[in-house]
Amino acid sequence: MKKVNIIGVPEHFNLPWHMAINDGAFEDRGIELTWTDIPEGTGRMAKMLANQETDLAIILTEGLIKSISEGNQSQIVQEYISSPLLWGIHVAYNSSYQSLDDLKNTKAAISRIGSGSHLMAFVNAQNQNWETANLQFEIINNLDGAVEGLTNGSADYFMWERFTTKPLVDNKTFRRLDDCPTPWPCFVIAATADFIKEKKSVLDHILEVIHTYTSEFKMIPSIDRTISVRYEQQINDVRDWLSKTVWGQKQVIKEDVMKVQNRLKSLDLIAEIKSSEHFLMS
Repeated sequence: MKKVNIIGVPEHFNLPWHMAINDGAFEDRGIELTWTDIPEGTGRMAKMLANQETDLAIILTEGLIKSISEGNQSQIVQEYISSPLLWGIHVAYNSSYQSLDDLKNTKAAISRIGSGSHLMAFVNAQNQNWETANLQFEIINNLDGAVEGLTNGSADYFMWERFTTKPLVDNKTFRRLDDCPTPWPCFVIAATADFIKEKKSVLDHILEVIHTYTSEFKMIPSIDRTISVRYEQQINDVRDWLSKTVWGQKQVIKEDVMKVQNRLKSLDLIAEIKSSEHFLMS
């Protein structure tokens, strides 16, 4: 058995991987694929890739591109989720903030520097024509930390995937003011350069398996109920999410890599624009 380590966030997007692992689909190909949940998100996952602490990651596109631009020796293998991510913009339920305008010059809770919650706070600020140099951040590590930070007032708002946080809106921990969708495919499969170089055939088998599961995922009988129970979400929210989500089976197009880089550069979050080939597995 060839051992492979993969990491990702503990969210509904990644259920196809867990189903394939539980079904023994990778073992049938002679692969022992070990999944590790990383609740801290993309910032930590990018660092783990850079430090060779994992072989593969399911990671946010903009966070990985920023990390590779800064020297991370990893590459985008292909799209994982081709549709945008809906970033919900949340405040504490009892907060006095009632609109996005109220959040100008307030403090955002982020999981860590370089995370999606960090980078998308800049994108949202730019969308609102705020002065991004005035952005303030409170590092909260994960969703539990965000609950604590917004509740005790150490942070004012928090951006996280809308459907993941919906139960916290339903139980009146958070109040969602608006959404900020990513202007590009949101999740990619990433691999370290060493893994690509040394185990390309293993990677090809892994992709063949996950393509089967993602292409058939929405057709699984009662998949909406399975997701609802496993991730403690209302079934109507799950159906809404499924209708908006598209799993990809192809490489990210060069235009999207440039779109991400151009946005990050305009926000002074990367130093230079590099060729798309620098980021994409050939």
